Amino acid sequence: MSRPLSEQRAEFVVDDAVAYFNTAGLSPMLRTVREAAERALDRRSMPWTITAQEWFADVEELRASVARLMGVAADDVALVPSSSYGLATVARNLSTKPGDRVLVLADEFPSNHYTWQRFTRRTGAELVVVARDPGQRWVDAILGVIDERVAIASLPNVHWTNGALIDLERVARALHDAGAVFIVDASQSLGALPLDVAALLPDAVVAVGYKWLLGPLGLGYLYLDPKFHDGEPLEENWIARVGAEDFSRLIDYQEAYQPGARRFDVGERSNFQLLPAASAAIRRLLDWTVAAVAATLRARTDEIAARVRQAGVPVAADDARGPHILGLELPAPSILRVTRALRDARVVTSLRGSSLRISPHLHNDARDVDRLLEVLRAAL
Repeated sequence: MSRPLSEQRAEFVVDDAVAYFNTAGLSPMLRTVREAAERALDRRSMPWTITAQEWFADVEELRASVARLMGVAADDVALVPSSSYGLATVARNLSTKPGDRVLVLADEFPSNHYTWQRFTRRTGAELVVVARDPGQRWVDAILGVIDERVAIASLPNVHWTNGALIDLERVARALHDAGAVFIVDASQSLGALPLDVAALLPDAVVAVGYKWLLGPLGLGYLYLDPKFHDGEPLEENWIARVGAEDFSRLIDYQEAYQPGARRFDVGERSNFQLLPAASAAIRRLLDWTVAAVAATLRARTDEIAARVRQAGVPVAADDARGPHILGLELPAPSILRVTRALRDARVVTSLRGSSLRISPHLHNDARDVDRLLEVLRAAL
């Protein structure tokens, strides 16, 4: 485990009138990201200064940075606008038959569920929604349904509603033994929880950029194992083709694509407003290291969990949840009262399903935590 980072609040654009605990919904903004976005908007306002080479340079810088964060080769990373786009890309390049099974979790994020719901309706496979019994850990529920019929499993490493941890190493071994395709939706973890791609050997990893990667909306990332690099993209955009750097010869149509996973990049990937902001965010995460971010958030959520338990609210065991998200299962009669009290006190959390989801980041300090706990104690 890395050691927690020192106080980082000054790195973020924060309002002391608000205690913000909803990184899982939309991240707070780093000052360096905002400055990069402002410079990018200035540059975009002068299109005559943007050269042909710059349509490619920023893209490749971001691709390389994301690859470092994932611990993979840059050629294995595609730039996508959303998790649904990335998942749809993967689904387009898979096939199943009647009798095969596709696994997703109960109460999964809609984009993941809907993607595989459509896929199974089209292919005749069975969509298996894995639920867990009260007190059961997700890994045991998942392992209980993996057999030779499972063709695909699309899973997160923490549940998006409450941060419940899934032991993906054990799941990965079982899926590999079954010969299944293994997809990780890391939208609620990449940047806050180390992801060992080399150990897990997933076929694909998808993540949005506006949560734990601290970047803007509209940019996400797709890792694809090299065996999929010759697959079919969702769209046929000009910039993914060989020779696209020479604008004067774009009408010399090319069959060949740019190398690696670049054929799966979204069209208009050269977003001059967004790319510099996303790159600034990834650079800061690389400087901090994801392991250090995770250690810092673990200390913060452990403190909140301990104090919530003292207030009489049951909380999942610390080793049963991710380091960065804490889900409180509140009694039904108190949910509305608690959420209103938090809103009135300008303490921002989120309600997902029956879970009050608390998702801090490095901008939160002891004052924020005191404020959160004060409202919870008074409202419960």
